Amino acid sequence: METGDAKAVVKFAGDDLFVAVSASGHALAVETDSARSRAATPMELLLLAVGSCTGVDVISILRKKRERVTGYHIEVRGERRAEHPRSYTRIEVRHVLSGHNLSERAVAQAIELSDTKYCSVAATLRPAVEIVTSYEIVEDGSAV
Repeated sequence: METGDAKAVVKFAGDDLFVAVSASGHALAVETDSARSRAATPMELLLLAVGSCTGVDVISILRKKRERVTGYHIEVRGERRAEHPRSYTRIEVRHVLSGHNLSERAVAQAIELSDTKYCSVAATLRPAVEIVTSYEIVEDGSAV
């Protein structure tokens, strides 16, 4: 394999369950029966990958800018085609941050950098999937 290549192994565990093992050795259950819902489905994992990828970027950039983030979550919503393959056509990524006097400019720049430069998951999905980002900043009123 070339430098930067990754290898994942997905093993059938029976009863429509799989165990996925990442290149770094982390195991994760994967469900193919979404009605039973004992584990995340592959398409749910894709949304989690987008949210995780951009979240890591954004929080890292904001720390470097010395922004005081006290809470942060990413809501990711995907719209899928009605016919097979039921691929995502649009993914909405909403960043919700709380903190003390967060700079709206810094937040917007961090999200833009992740969206256009750093998030390899989003870059992999484009141009086949429209990815739309938004954000909300909530002032943290707790004592400093």
